[in-house]
Amino acid sequence: MAEREIPWWRSGVVLQVYPRSFADSDGDGIGDLPGVTGRLDHLEDLGVDAVWLSPFYRSPMADFGYDVSDHTDVDPIFGELADADALIEAAHARGLRVIFDWVPNHTSDRHAWFLASRSSRDDPQRDWYVWRDPGPGGAPPNNWTSAFSLHGEASSWTLDEHTGQSYLHSFLPEQPDLNWDEPAVVGAMHATLRFWLDRGVDGFRIDVAHAIGKDPELGDNEPGRRHDQDWPTVHTRLRAIRGVLDGYEGDRMAVGEVYLLDQGALAPYVSVGDELHLAHNFVFLNLPWSATGFRATVDEFERLAGPDAWPAWCLGNHDHPRIASRYGPGPARVAAMLLLTLRGTPFLFQGDELGLTDVEIPPDRVVDVDGRDPERSPIPWEPPSRAGPGAGFTTGEPWLPITPDAERVAASVQAGDPESMLTLHRKLLSLRRATPALTEGSYRGLEAGEDIYAYERGGEVIVALNFAPEPRAVGASGEGTLLLSTRPVAREGMEVDLATLVLEADEGVIVAVSRVRCP
Repeated sequence: MAEREIPWWRSGVVLQVYPRSFADSDGDGIGDLPGVTGRLDHLEDLGVDAVWLSPFYRSPMADFGYDVSDHTDVDPIFGELADADALIEAAHARGLRVIFDWVPNHTSDRHAWFLASRSSRDDPQRDWYVWRDPGPGGAPPNNWTSAFSLHGEASSWTLDEHTGQSYLHSFLPEQPDLNWDEPAVVGAMHATLRFWLDRGVDGFRIDVAHAIGKDPELGDNEPGRRHDQDWPTVHTRLRAIRGVLDGYEGDRMAVGEVYLLDQGALAPYVSVGDELHLAHNFVFLNLPWSATGFRATVDEFERLAGPDAWPAWCLGNHDHPRIASRYGPGPARVAAMLLLTLRGTPFLFQGDELGLTDVEIPPDRVVDVDGRDPERSPIPWEPPSRAGPGAGFTTGEPWLPITPDAERVAASVQAGDPESMLTLHRKLLSLRRATPALTEGSYRGLEAGEDIYAYERGGEVIVALNFAPEPRAVGASGEGTLLLSTRPVAREGMEVDLATLVLEADEGVIVAVSRVRCP
């Protein structure tokens, strides 16, 4: 197969940018689209192939942009529509693809569609959202619960006094769910996709993709079977969305946030070839730090999804504590090698390439409804001693505190450090791009020693990862040249025998195979 026939999203690496916390161009303390455009050199130097931008659409910001009030405009906090166009153009000029977040399950309660829908039971857009009469005694229509519950479990239904009916919201009351059983909704949401596709966007990350299929009878959730998500109709709807993307040239893609903690349920979203191109694997993201656990999960997904499905691997995003906080700084380096060498498309979260940890947020600075502020702390671009307290992110007061370690972990500091996390990511991405076995090669798990996860890629490369805080022998079959280590050890280029090679604590290596012995 010629190189250009491989879709870019199969061989590429995607970096998620959370615009509020990436770079602020106007000094108001909040990151914006011009700020992202001004820092594209960082992405190019890092070696990623695409940028995924979290929502920047018009929004009251009850859920920081995931409550969209206009899918086809930019919120003034982030700039204007021309800034989105300029970002796409600038990224493409650098060979970077652009993925936008698309939120199809719900809108803001300030969206013109919902304002019309709640105005009257007879409004033409009433059925664009899910309305039902309350249950006996004013109870909710069913037992569905909201994903955001600050004070224990809360119903997914809110009574609207004006019309006497309750509306469905899988998240905040300010985020009413769209009714995907209504054809007009499908048409309107497809139109929002086309709006951005026409402007050159290369794909979409689909927020809670599995939630656009719900039981139209609104049956109660049961043990082992939810009725408020992952209903069979979701697959028909995703095929239609895929059809919109396939109508455009250039390998436009869709990656779904399919938050199902069962790989058997996840696999059908990507295994049939006409729905999602990729689906984030949250079983993988939520694993404890264990060689056996990671191997079992990867091997299971490979078996369930089949050879034609393409995995998408991530260990962090804007909704989860940072990798270095969950696992520790040493394991975070091993995790970087894991993500960038498995068969599939890696997704990195901004700042993980710097090894950032969660930032403690004082009670008076907490702003998020679900405790996710620590991982959303702004990026430190420069040491405060040189750039001031905004650390190159802003000249003003940052909307969330910047890491107190900014002097040490700032991007400009790490760029000049051959042993830094940023340098490791650059080396990994460079090696990945230069090694076809790491992008398109097959995957085979290998028998290895205690706390070691080892696998072969394309019959040409072996990756061995030590998950232990002590040295461990790899204990796998194979000989070759050690290309890269996660630790600053002077043995890259050495010939090694994996059966006897001892990895240091929290070390991973990539070995170009000269000979593989059958176990």
